[in-house]
Amino acid sequence: MNILVTGGAGFIASHIVDEYISRGHKVTILDNLSTGRRININPAVAFHEVDLRDAEAVKEIFQAGRFDVVNHHAAQMDVRRSVEDPVYDASVNIIGVLTMLECCVATGVKRVIFASSGGAIYGEQDYFPADELHPTRPISPYGVAKLTTEQYLFYYKAVYGIDSVSLRYANIYGPRQNPEGEAGVVAIFTTKLLGRQQPVINGDGKQTRDYVYVGDVVQANVLALNCEGSHVFNIGTGIETNVNQLFHHLKQLTDSSADERHGPAKKGEQLRSVLTSARIEQQLGWKPTVSMEEGLRKTVEYFKTKEGYGA
Repeated sequence: MNILVTGGAGFIASHIVDEYISRGHKVTILDNLSTGRRININPAVAFHEVDLRDAEAVKEIFQAGRFDVVNHHAAQMDVRRSVEDPVYDASVNIIGVLTMLECCVATGVKRVIFASSGGAIYGEQDYFPADELHPTRPISPYGVAKLTTEQYLFYYKAVYGIDSVSLRYANIYGPRQNPEGEAGVVAIFTTKLLGRQQPVINGDGKQTRDYVYVGDVVQANVLALNCEGSHVFNIGTGIETNVNQLFHHLKQLTDSSADERHGPAKKGEQLRSVLTSARIEQQLGWKPTVSMEEGLRKTVEYFKTKEGYGA
């Protein structure tokens, strides 16, 4: 297939690109490198350093590429920034998406794979784990934008016949995750512990998340390439891990002597988030295969390398 991957220099999408290339697909990357890294870019791809909001440049890429599939991972992904500046968040995560979808219509793209968000879309859960029928109550502009994109994809299917697969991710971790900023607690804790610095746990550390290794996420994106029709799938393990537990796992793996230290709780932070992936397992045969112990070990080993910000 001829595939465009937006955000393909970033953490998750760069792994997806590598797998697509290894399977013989032709891949083009569109990324403005605001959070992506050049070192993540597979040398076998055509790379365009373009912002999704640059409509004319995006149109040129689509017209020249004539893609079969668009895998859309480019995003403003900082939940707290979306709260501070919802207009900016919408300019990237809604207007940028519409620019892309209009180009899909104009150039005959057949399928869109969309990196959505389980935790941000469902908000505080009524039951655990959440399935795809759980009420959607996003409490951040970021979550609102993800849900809005899913609804636009429904519209573009109804009116233009473009199939879509929305993958509602739980908390993804693994090699290449950016440890800078507010997102990615595994990467943040790992780099601090390896650097003999003191991580700070927000609040009491009892808030839970569903942690999924990036390699498992890649396989969901492979299966989505040949998924007929339009679908919404959770991508999670169904297992809750709290921040205190995560800290102690990483402390052991990094041979750190850091203490469990707590700071103020973050306002509005979700208390519990965990997803069931029964639907995608039944329909596409996907399920997570990498245990947290194995995934964290691989992540720590990566962050010890020069590429992983280490020595």
